Amino acid sequence: MNCDLIVFGALFLLLIGMGGLLLTGRGAWLIAGYNTMPKKERERYDKRALCCFMGKLMFFCAACLLLMGADEVWPGRGLWLAGTIWLVIGAVGAVIYANTGGRFLKKNGPKEP
Repeated sequence: MNCDLIVFGALFLLLIGMGGLLLTGRGAWLIAGYNTMPKKERERYDKRALCCFMGKLMFFCAACLLLMGADEVWPGRGLWLAGTIWLVIGAVGAVIYANTGGRFLKKNGPKEP
């Protein structure tokens, strides 16, 4: 068996596991920016919605990785390039989506003084 396929498979399973943990709302400790915030600032955010979004993003990244790994099985079809392009588009889109519009702020949360 090709060593690259083992690496792709292990990373795919890791991303699927992290996505599942985040979708349940219990993986907030995996989100670096959220995890390093002071407790008072963390209270302003809807942890469940943020975890759900990040879980879906992990599943998207896993799908892109699966597409990139498929290039090892069927070489020469541009699957590596397609997976890489979708991964970059998804990452940039996720950063823009998460950082605009205050989507993950609690609606009736603690107010600033």
